[in-house]
Amino acid sequence: MARMTMIEAIRSAHDLAMERDERVVVFGEDVGYFGGVFRCTAGLQEKYGSSRCFDAPINESGIVGAGIGMAAYGLKPVVEIQFADYMYPAYDQIVSEAARIRHRSAGQFTCQMVIRMPTGGGIFGGQTHSQSPEALFTHVSGLKVVVPSNPQDAKGLLLAAIEDPDPVIFLEPKRLYNGPFDGHHDRPVVPWKNHPLGEVEDGPYTVPLGKAAIRRAGSALTVLAYGTMVHVAEAAAEDASVDAEVIDLRTLIPYDLETIAASVKKTGRCVIVHEATRTSGFGAELSALVQETCFYHLEAPVVRVTGWDTPYPHAQEWAYFPGPDRIRRAFKAVLEG
Repeated sequence: MARMTMIEAIRSAHDLAMERDERVVVFGEDVGYFGGVFRCTAGLQEKYGSSRCFDAPINESGIVGAGIGMAAYGLKPVVEIQFADYMYPAYDQIVSEAARIRHRSAGQFTCQMVIRMPTGGGIFGGQTHSQSPEALFTHVSGLKVVVPSNPQDAKGLLLAAIEDPDPVIFLEPKRLYNGPFDGHHDRPVVPWKNHPLGEVEDGPYTVPLGKAAIRRAGSALTVLAYGTMVHVAEAAAEDASVDAEVIDLRTLIPYDLETIAASVKKTGRCVIVHEATRTSGFGAELSALVQETCFYHLEAPVVRVTGWDTPYPHAQEWAYFPGPDRIRRAFKAVLEG
């Protein structure tokens, strides 16, 4: 085991994939010479050359479109959209081409590519650098959607995504890049390298797509979360001394309904937490799934704790995030329901 930040874990996954398979190519804005705005691809161009790790123009549609063409010809592109907010010009390529090519071609072509995107707030980036657009992808048949919450998972999930035969949207929470967001504070307070969550296996390994992880066992209520909100939910449960079972979804599509249903049927109560806006957020889909599969086991209505239905604030972003206080109030509501 080595101690890594999430950035280092993602970089390690790139390195191992490129070392094992010359078909893996990495490109995007500033990912080559500079190593990416968050340094997730630092050193890859120097090690593997500019034909396998290279910079692209500021053209998200072109980046994704080129990746789709490469995948159709048998390469395994891993492309970076510098911020998830920048992906909108490429959305048509993702939805109309990448997600559908296997089905439109009756299996003659596949799109084995990964589209990496830093997501969520935490850098005071405002409306154009802080959005959480995961629901826009979970609605699209043909895509897989992944959101890691720690370095060990980030590396294993990315290696699994690169080997998956279909396109994978890989969303990386920016607040977790450099330190463990322990949930009690607004910002990371402990470096990953001195924290047990920063322990990462040295060699290649995969974390299966579609399998959730139980981060905290409990019997009073179930919390469904992903990314940064896993740590916030854990902190809320500790602060409130609530015997909450916290489930880290890890993969939104395909979701692990077996683990979700087993937990909710055991606890009888469910709280869903995510950073994205409430209306039509992925939490609405989770709530419907819980209602459909666990209705006769529920002791209270499902409660969602989310970002606000407003344009993303700039200076007030820490008030926008679901925090321990709001989650504790949700715990109280479902326990009294």
